[in-house]
Amino acid sequence: MGELAEITGITKRTIDYYTNIGLLEAERSTSNYRYYTPAMIERLHFIEQRKQEGLSLIEIQHELNITPYEEIDVQMLRLKMQDLEQDVTSLLEQMNKQDNKNIEKIKKNVSPESVALMQSLLLLIHN
Repeated sequence: MGELAEITGITKRTIDYYTNIGLLEAERSTSNYRYYTPAMIERLHFIEQRKQEGLSLIEIQHELNITPYEEIDVQMLRLKMQDLEQDVTSLLEQMNKQDNKNIEKIKKNVSPESVALMQSLLLLIHN
């Protein structure tokens, strides 16, 4: 924990408190020392950033919780996918109205990751 405090500039007392209230998870070594993974270091930075933005620890806890699969509203997901399909359709229509020069200009400004995401979304929408 001392090394983590040194790396992050956050006191051991604060790190210990975050661990005790469940904001951070420490793993234990065979000799019972606590150690924190890189993911927990990122989480610690996230917590501190959100505190600086004015969120309470309870609000931060809510942000860090993952909704259990059983609680996901399938109907809401379907509605969001329909909205997304309309957005993609509209975007494709606008692209088809462009001339080749403008299409090439647009393609240069779109990252490969964005193209892959759009292709994945189109596959989801049409399945």
